[in-house]
Amino acid sequence: MTTPAGSGAGFGSVCWWGLSPALDLQAESPPVDPDSQADTAHKTPELDVLLLGSVDGRHLLRTLARAALWPRRRFNFYVLENNLEAVARHMLIFSLALEEPEKMGLRERSEAFLEVWGNALLRPPVAALVRAQAERLANLVPEPDRLAEQLPWLSLRALKFRERDALEAVFRFWSGGERGPEAFPMSRLWDSRLRHYLGSRYDARRGVSDWDLRMKLHDRGAQVIHPHEFRRWRDTGVAFELRDSSAYHVPNRTLASGRLLSHRGERVAARGYWGDIATGPFVAFGIEADDQSLLRTSNGQPVKTAGEITQHNVTELFREVAAWGRPRAAQGDKEEELRLEPQPWTSASARESFTVHFLALGSAQTLHHKRCYQGRFQLLYVACGMVHLLGPELGACVSPGGNLVVELARYLVDLRPEQLQAFSARVSELAREAGFAPQTGASPSETFARFCKSGDSAPSGQDPAVESEPAPGEVLACPLEVVSVPRADPAPATGSPRLSSQPQDSSAEVPAPPQEALTTESPAQNLESAPTPDQAPHP
Repeated sequence: MTTPAGSGAGFGSVCWWGLSPALDLQAESPPVDPDSQADTAHKTPELDVLLLGSVDGRHLLRTLARAALWPRRRFNFYVLENNLEAVARHMLIFSLALEEPEKMGLRERSEAFLEVWGNALLRPPVAALVRAQAERLANLVPEPDRLAEQLPWLSLRALKFRERDALEAVFRFWSGGERGPEAFPMSRLWDSRLRHYLGSRYDARRGVSDWDLRMKLHDRGAQVIHPHEFRRWRDTGVAFELRDSSAYHVPNRTLASGRLLSHRGERVAARGYWGDIATGPFVAFGIEADDQSLLRTSNGQPVKTAGEITQHNVTELFREVAAWGRPRAAQGDKEEELRLEPQPWTSASARESFTVHFLALGSAQTLHHKRCYQGRFQLLYVACGMVHLLGPELGACVSPGGNLVVELARYLVDLRPEQLQAFSARVSELAREAGFAPQTGASPSETFARFCKSGDSAPSGQDPAVESEPAPGEVLACPLEVVSVPRADPAPATGSPRLSSQPQDSSAEVPAPPQEALTTESPAQNLESAPTPDQAPHP
């Protein structure tokens, strides 16, 4: 069996890293209203952002790192994912990024982040760090008071209690609740996924990876990705080899996800790897840089690889976040350097600067029922795997004059150029139906589509029977029993992510493959399917 080009099977059904460069969300949001600033002379203006499918927190970290370049604002990030494992990875990534310098140095933090975020296999010291952090988070999730005290930037109040229980179970699994590599045999799972994806081309996988890289990713603007690092990731799942290759042998449990399968007439939970095996984690931090010297070429070839650029960008990102985005003083200016001393995250001002709110799974179509979310957000971000949720209901949550940024499928290597154009056209159609219009004066981009909501547009998705003054932390969510389960139907000819606003049939079950094949991915048309919390692995 040969996977046809354009099937989209390599994207998988669970997204673990972004397929677009990190954005400064302040640059994408409307400017602060001077009248609003006058009304809040004694209060810091706030920026409310709703993100659907951002998966790895790259946009949030970039926004915090660049905060010093903008007027002071308080950030409220509302994050909605389609699986609880992505929520857990958000929490782990931010715990690493905001770790106190006295406990973990800058280089150690950046290297640990790269391995946990983009590698299928970890070094033993990093695996021990993940277990320790997961144990800590597992103990904090069921205790809201301790959570608010130790992680004041985090809010789980919008999650249902059973979602919090499932989230705790995810952390318990990461912390080693099930001992031994056989609990999550990542190398075998990766190879099984690769064999299923390539089919009869498996023996020619080196040529396939070179073709996908040179004829697709390079042509679409990712020339800095080196063939050696891309081929290594395709073969082993290790994208960032910061030490000797023999040091990477511990499975990265943060890439595990659960699914309900139908096996002999019964619904059984299965754990496996159903993420990306086609594009890789190089795009998020590795193809753009503020320091243009990293992107220079010699004899037509980039002098730096995507891995090196990623490591530099992440290190600088963590450095700026640790200093709360303050620009470093000019070299030799000791007085300025002392004045711009980094603020520790234990200070009250840093703790009150932003909050990350995680919303309940499946609540995208019901947020507008709550008055506290109607017209609240100045910016709405939608990832390419969540575009099917874009509609009037979400448009009603954006304030007049607010902006919409949609991630396009530019770096999905399984999609042909005509499919990319059809995807962009469908995104424009959905944005128009949601009450948005293309931004005037926005520079053309093949990576993001940008829209704005006119000031006089009515929230067409507003429900007339809106509840009155609900608690800000509450959010309506569809019952967990009706959250759709990924299906194993054949992939459509187009292979593009599903753009229909109609929900998937929730009653569909997945016929269980043989035990050895439980790791194969679901087709790309199931990008909107979300493993429910009761599918989360329990020790």
